[in-house]
Amino acid sequence: MPRDLPLGNGHFLLNFDHNYNLRDIYWPHVGQELHTNGDISHTGVWVDGQFAWLDAPEWQRELVYEQESLVTAVTLSHPGLQLKLVFNDVVDFYRPLFIRKVLVTNLADHPRSVRLFFHYDWHIWADAEGNTVLYDPARQALLAYKHDAYFLMNGQLINGGTDGAQVGISSWATGVKEFNGSEGTWRDAEDGELARNPIAQGSVDGTIALHLPQIAAGADGIAYHWLVVGHNLPEVEGLEDQIRARGPEAFIQRTYHYWFRWVNKEEQGFADLSPALIDLYKRSLLILRTQIDDGGAIIAANDADVEHFSRDSYSYMWPRDGALVANALSHAGYSEITRGFFDFCSGVLTKDGYLLHKYNPDRSWGSSWHPWSDKNGKPQLPIQEDETALVIYSLWQHYNIFHDIEFVALHFRTLITPAADFMVSYREPHTGLPGPSYDLWEERRGILSYTTAAVYAGLDAAAKFSSLFGEIDLAAKYRTAANELKDATIRYLWDEEHGHFLRMITVDDNGTIQKDLTLDSSISGLFLFGMCDAHDPMLERTMQALEQTLWVKAQTGGMARYENDYYYQVTHDLGLAQGNPWFICTLWLAQYRITHATGLDELRGALQLLEWVQERILPSGVMAEQVNPFSGEPLSVSPLTWSHAEYVLTVRWYLGKYERLSQGKPL
Repeated sequence: MPRDLPLGNGHFLLNFDHNYNLRDIYWPHVGQELHTNGDISHTGVWVDGQFAWLDAPEWQRELVYEQESLVTAVTLSHPGLQLKLVFNDVVDFYRPLFIRKVLVTNLADHPRSVRLFFHYDWHIWADAEGNTVLYDPARQALLAYKHDAYFLMNGQLINGGTDGAQVGISSWATGVKEFNGSEGTWRDAEDGELARNPIAQGSVDGTIALHLPQIAAGADGIAYHWLVVGHNLPEVEGLEDQIRARGPEAFIQRTYHYWFRWVNKEEQGFADLSPALIDLYKRSLLILRTQIDDGGAIIAANDADVEHFSRDSYSYMWPRDGALVANALSHAGYSEITRGFFDFCSGVLTKDGYLLHKYNPDRSWGSSWHPWSDKNGKPQLPIQEDETALVIYSLWQHYNIFHDIEFVALHFRTLITPAADFMVSYREPHTGLPGPSYDLWEERRGILSYTTAAVYAGLDAAAKFSSLFGEIDLAAKYRTAANELKDATIRYLWDEEHGHFLRMITVDDNGTIQKDLTLDSSISGLFLFGMCDAHDPMLERTMQALEQTLWVKAQTGGMARYENDYYYQVTHDLGLAQGNPWFICTLWLAQYRITHATGLDELRGALQLLEWVQERILPSGVMAEQVNPFSGEPLSVSPLTWSHAEYVLTVRWYLGKYERLSQGKPL
């Protein structure tokens, strides 16, 4: 189930699903640890003896954010209950505080009392065992804890429009769940009353209630609820004291203004982009920020539902995804964030100069399915070499934009040259191409066009860095290797008979080459990273073949990854769809059209693809990995950080090309 509304600040991340259930609570790192197991933490309402959870089908929902900020603006209406609820949810931009404001409108023709219920399903430190939930009478709050993670749940009712009402919950329940048939304390709320058990331990959850006073017909009532997290009780009490002293509304307002200013840090023009495309650009930047840990890790996605598909998640730092996201953010002007990513990569680079498959936000190794030996026990590198190369490529882009020479100097000997030396040395002896590694889709091992293009770009960047620092011999070494890769690409990865570049080749010990003729969107890497000119006839023929074959003929349209893509495959009718449409692959086609354009009319062919993307996002602006080729509904993880980054980068490419074309500047 897609995560429609992520809220985060770099160390505290929460996600709502498309039914407006709170699902994921990550702390103290983005993507690590998950304290809810992705299970539903329910929110409900009771009025006139009737009860409804907010995921009930009777609710009419609008799940969006406030314009250009990370504050939700969720509206729910229930004709049967004659209620309208408007929620503003925030994670404070700095502190680990989650605050919810609820505006309750009584649509009945008589005064009524309304009760709000907020439930939390705890798996603290990703474990249902050994949790404790208790009622704290001094604060009139619930407290959940395990080891050094403490979660305080409280609230406040607003009377007569003032902010001076007493802090404290009206009622509570603590109890056992997922054990001996117990579903949890959320069931206790459905009669409008809670059992007020003072403490529970083991596999437990907790529910709090806020009882609004009578609301007149057509009038409003306001309630605030908050969740505070810290490493110990004094820490969470100190944070809650700040909410009590300043009032919860102050934290909502300060967070709104912070993110509004963050996403509008520079005045800029947007050429002929529509307001909807501009809004998605800014929303994508904000969503990207929620997926980045303050320690530098750029997380691929934080959607715990995918664990039920694979028993693992996307909550890791893939160096490739991170490098491409960092590149997009650099082009958008966010140097502060990208510096942390490069520090991270420098810190985890192996002594041999390559980056491993993926990492946790705390810099430990992530889980991996890349073996360290082949089936015969012969050692092999468990890597995707594009991940190492693209970090160096992205770092040069960072320098080229910000001229941050003191920063890149720190990484010249710790990151740039070790990685470049590895790329020079790790070559297939018969072809001179990069040695075999796993592809960017993590499904096959060989010598990939995409990987080769990435390594070329990495070596080109290393040569430029070496020249920058006066290392002439190193610059020549890296430039020579890059040119050799380009020559070998034309010789071994172009197939004249079929008229397109190959996805991959494999080379055995005797030098025998096997060709993989599968048309794969990733072949676009040959122009994306500057190895091939967009007007090169071989590249033009390749891109034509990719579009003709991989464009989805079903209702949704868009570009599939490759021929007969099995991942979340919806249809086996390959005449309709070779695979599901991916935002990334469709945006690569847009980037090609931008690069290839020699006039504004041709450039607008890319605008059509940006509009295709905008029409298939969720109402909140969230972009998934892929969509159903018939219904357009999101598939796999959502939001996917890489999808939003490719959109941001495509907009930057479009605006740059539009300016050059409209002003007659050199292309």
